Amino acid sequence: MADLPLAVTEQLWNEQQLLQPVREPAWRSWRYREPMVVLGCAQRRLLAEAGSFGGPEVLLRASGGGAVLTGPWMLGLSVALPADHPLVAEGPVGSYRWLGEQIAQLLQGAGIAAQAIAPQQLRQPRPAQAPQPVDWACFGGLSPWEVLARGRKIAGLAQVRRRNGVLLVGGLLLSPSPWPLLCRTLGRVEEDAARLAELTTCCADEAGAAFDAGGFERALGRSLQARLGRAACPA
Repeated sequence: MADLPLAVTEQLWNEQQLLQPVREPAWRSWRYREPMVVLGCAQRRLLAEAGSFGGPEVLLRASGGGAVLTGPWMLGLSVALPADHPLVAEGPVGSYRWLGEQIAQLLQGAGIAAQAIAPQQLRQPRPAQAPQPVDWACFGGLSPWEVLARGRKIAGLAQVRRRNGVLLVGGLLLSPSPWPLLCRTLGRVEEDAARLAELTTCCADEAGAAFDAGGFERALGRSLQARLGRAACPA
């Protein structure tokens, strides 16, 4: 799989984790070299349309949620857990909590005022001046336990739940994402790119030039190894 785009390798790794019962935790982080659009499993119709607009390659993932634009500006994460693991025992919503809170805590340690958003916070009325969500894009909306910095989304989460186990996936924006590229690839209006820029932030914007993406990835690895009891699995 070494010659494949990393986003493709990631999806293959994710699928392989649930082909058989997950016996013990497995995880990987991903640093993408090239841009690619990854659609949620319910967005298959966009896959057929995207080819006519040009842009980077588009593929479909097994987890839900909206479209994601991977590239050097993003750190990806995959965590496979046994179906009966305590971290996923609280059902689909509760299963996100530990991961969202862990990412937020590590961002705080890097000088970013981050928080994992609790379900009750999402039920509060939206401020009148807030930009409208972009419902087709992962970073255009909010789900429980995703991570915000100063009220703007910095990390998104999704999952796959099967009899063989639970796969949690995430994406953290390290630097500004080229939202116009995502919108052009899927034939979306320019206004959506502007709204995505308003709804999101990234580590570089929050922590400045001093933010060390490689150092953060290593800190995340150490944190996951301590929490899950094992090091990252190879692709």
